[in-house]
Amino acid sequence: MDFSILLDTVSGIVWGPITLSLLLGVGIYLTFGLKAFPITNMAYGFRSLFKKDGEQSDGDISSFQSLMTALSATVGTGNIAGVATAIFLGGPGAIFWMWITALFGMATKYCEAFLAIYFRERNSKNNIVGGPMYYIKNGLDKKYHFLAYLFAAFGMVAAFGIGNGVQVNSVSQVINIEFGVSQSIIGFTIAVLVAFVILGGIKSIGNVASKLVPIMSLLYILGGLIIIIDNYSLIPKMFFLIINSAFTETAAAGGFAGATISMAVRFGVSRGVFSNEAGLGSSPIAHAAAQTNNPAKQGSISMLEPLIDTLIVCSITAFVVLISGEWLSGINGAALTTSAFDQGLPIFGKYIVIFGLILFAFSTIIGWSYYGEKCAEFIFGEKVIPIYRLLWIIIIPFGAIIKLNLVWLIADIMNGLMAIPNLIALILLSPLVFSKTRELLSKN
Repeated sequence: MDFSILLDTVSGIVWGPITLSLLLGVGIYLTFGLKAFPITNMAYGFRSLFKKDGEQSDGDISSFQSLMTALSATVGTGNIAGVATAIFLGGPGAIFWMWITALFGMATKYCEAFLAIYFRERNSKNNIVGGPMYYIKNGLDKKYHFLAYLFAAFGMVAAFGIGNGVQVNSVSQVINIEFGVSQSIIGFTIAVLVAFVILGGIKSIGNVASKLVPIMSLLYILGGLIIIIDNYSLIPKMFFLIINSAFTETAAAGGFAGATISMAVRFGVSRGVFSNEAGLGSSPIAHAAAQTNNPAKQGSISMLEPLIDTLIVCSITAFVVLISGEWLSGINGAALTTSAFDQGLPIFGKYIVIFGLILFAFSTIIGWSYYGEKCAEFIFGEKVIPIYRLLWIIIIPFGAIIKLNLVWLIADIMNGLMAIPNLIALILLSPLVFSKTRELLSKN
């Protein structure tokens, strides 16, 4: 059997009914358990961003920097190439399921960050560490501790796919096509730039992310909005196309091969999770380093991620792609988004995507380097950190020349495997989150 076919089969199993049901089911359960707090109190999350605790707080970076670090890892090629791939494989209906995943993912994100602050600890070097492996170890009975090591093992390896290979591969492909620069040279250049940032640890990453993420997001959003507003008369038609396609088969047309409802659900949910990482357990590793002792506050900040990443940035990509009609051309990945922007905003459009893709990918690589590093540290101790960082930098040039489909498949598989231990922990620890949230919020 061809290796890519084998990976596709494994991906289909990992992202089968069990994982998809868990992701959506846990999000729905947590939303109702929190009485829809994440959806109805978004303003509280935004206010909390710059609100300092009344007393001295633990942590290495500010709450704003922790959100930007988390967003630096989520706002990446998933917003450009991932959305395009979801439409290419699952049809316009996949976007609806991305929205649903994001909406209920807000509660998942809230609980992840809440638990990350509540159960974080200090390592032997007195640095703050946290995330799913720590809230499993410190919050659950010993019989569940194997889940912490499973998560850390999957996260340590998955980082090289979702946070490294996929990102640099998408960038090298687009730059090679548009400017004829060798993919090897692109990979080496990115590796050098990443090295300058990640060797400084979480404070360096947080500092760069807090400046890079707002700039790159606003630039991309502005370019997309210009195209959408210019075609405002098509917006109702696009909404209808997305919602209708979510519940009916999308017929083959042009270069589009057609899609079933199950394909729309599968690729919408999987690409949605790939983009905003709700339920994956990655972002709480960054939020654990925030300078706050209030879990509800940090949870409220974290729940803004799916709103910004998926409901805003991904939706803009989707509408531009659908308005252009390029999704029927047979083009896939970042090239599809580039073509759509180029058609909607001649001359400038494709450069907005290319520039955005480069910045998005770079920020994701530095954010995920920290996630993978902390997972490795949990298993092997702090001595592994320099080795992991060096390996992370070395892998980047190789990621630039791997076939895109192979990288996406590996990333998909690792996403699903990471999510399962984390989702189990969220279910088991949810009563604590519900009661403590009510208690903490009643004091504010």
